[in-house]
Amino acid sequence: MLSDRHTAAVVDSAGSVEWLCLPRYDSPSVFGRLLDADAGHWSIKPTAAFSVSRRYLATSLVLETTFVTAAGTVTLTDPLCLGQDNGGHRLGTDVPHLLVRRVSCTAGSVDIELEYRLRPGYALAPATLRMVAGGVSARRGDEEVFLSCPLPLEVVADVARGRTRLFAGESMLFGVQHRFAHDPEARVWSQAELADGMRRTVAAWRSWSELHQTYDGPWADLVHHSGRVLQGLSYQPSGAIVAAPTTSLPEEIGGRRNWDYRYCWVRDASLTLDALWVAACPDEALDFFTFISGAAAHSAGEFLDLQVMFGVGGERELVERELAHLHGWCGSRPVRVGNGAWNQSQLDIYGELLAAAHRLRDRLVLTPGIAGFLVACADTAARRWPERDHEIWEMRGPRQHFLYSKVMCWVALDRAIALADLLEAGHRVEDWARSRAAIRRLVLRDGWSDELGAFAGALDSTDLDASALMLAIVGFLPADDPRMLATIDAVERDLTDSRGLVYRYRATDGLAGDEGTFLLCTFWLARALALSGQVERALTVFRRAVAYLNDVGLLAEEVDARTGELLGNFPQAFSHIGLINAAWAISQATVPTGSRAPYRASGRLR
Repeated sequence: MLSDRHTAAVVDSAGSVEWLCLPRYDSPSVFGRLLDADAGHWSIKPTAAFSVSRRYLATSLVLETTFVTAAGTVTLTDPLCLGQDNGGHRLGTDVPHLLVRRVSCTAGSVDIELEYRLRPGYALAPATLRMVAGGVSARRGDEEVFLSCPLPLEVVADVARGRTRLFAGESMLFGVQHRFAHDPEARVWSQAELADGMRRTVAAWRSWSELHQTYDGPWADLVHHSGRVLQGLSYQPSGAIVAAPTTSLPEEIGGRRNWDYRYCWVRDASLTLDALWVAACPDEALDFFTFISGAAAHSAGEFLDLQVMFGVGGERELVERELAHLHGWCGSRPVRVGNGAWNQSQLDIYGELLAAAHRLRDRLVLTPGIAGFLVACADTAARRWPERDHEIWEMRGPRQHFLYSKVMCWVALDRAIALADLLEAGHRVEDWARSRAAIRRLVLRDGWSDELGAFAGALDSTDLDASALMLAIVGFLPADDPRMLATIDAVERDLTDSRGLVYRYRATDGLAGDEGTFLLCTFWLARALALSGQVERALTVFRRAVAYLNDVGLLAEEVDARTGELLGNFPQAFSHIGLINAAWAISQATVPTGSRAPYRASGRLR
């Protein structure tokens, strides 16, 4: 993944940009081969057979791919460029919407080939390339995309191809930029300008990382990298945070569980801020709470009917539709844009919001508008907690009394009570405390299943759900309470596959097909084990999960229980949130009594 905090690109190990939406995460794709062979790509690679290795340049989201051939070696360096004076607290402001690719020969000589196929509008909008000085351009309506290219190109319709030979010490730079046609900056870029954009971007990421990333506990390299990934999923202009930069990567190869994750879920974004408290000191907390409180401003009356997700610009209607012309990843249809869960009832979101505000209380400027919004969230949780909903997993069947939703309403009230002085809401504490106590009584009475010997996924149910682990994680019960220890054991015994990874649940969810094991839930198990003092078991589970990081340290949402292949949208914020929080919990479990800081470790897994 590459990111400029406006959009993201996915680059494969053969040097091809397989996914890019411009200018926003949720814009239609211009390169979409991730979902269909004919949906566009931009590849740069050797013409001869090669071996390949990849890495991110240190403390950045700038990708370097090294190709080794029989005749020589070249490196391909890819950033989505950041703006002038970016870095520190200004990461992602005024970006040029420019993807730069530098090819450098470091040994021998290598013939390289470029293939550029632009397919805007999810490959529905025809794009005819026209030659311009220094490259090619394509215009559609008031948008224009320029390829800056120092090579002579052969152009046929929407495809441009070029070849050259590089010798040791030689480099070439290429760029793709999206601009609106009236923009005076809509043009090709010179080699010097592209080189400056690359240098500026590497420096900006390193400046941000050095200023924000101070965690020095176990697996520090993984925690910091996951923090940068989460930062790369945030939309700087508004403060929104997307769940993933892709759509319709399947939860089952050939299946229909294919969803669009390029939107801001209140839950996922709140959990991202909570994780960044560990991984990156989130200065963007105020931006996010300003965004959410503004997006919720349409709610009338004393209580909020807070929507569960928004577009990155605050859009409310995210109607789901299918793109029938696209074949999907490995034939997994349908390809969807929009998300039908946008108008579901998910009562847990009030708890995640207030938990994030509580965690970040020392860094969050509580303006009257934000304070009033958080008070309204607590009041709404106090009023609506007895209702049925669709809960965290967005079940598409009937609403139920889900345990996780009840517990997160408890969290909303618990954290609001702790924040009451800051919120200037002392007069609400008595009512909040009364509702909090009622939720606790109900959960302890009806959430426990004697048949399971564990907390169930819904009240008066016998279906086990990994979200029950959150009772310990959010402090509803101590992790070493006998009921929690039994629930932890039940999840590990009954919801894990042969690899030791955790399923969300086994219950019928109203959807056809199956799904993989869920990495967030696996990290939850590690975290709950650490909180209960079972550190060795926690380490074992954590190591199982991080073994599925790809070659550049990225995780999807799920893992195929049969093949071990990553499944679902990629990279997935949930999974990197889980990694950060599990590492933190393990670090705290190993701290000597009375110490407040995690011990230093190498950060290596083996």
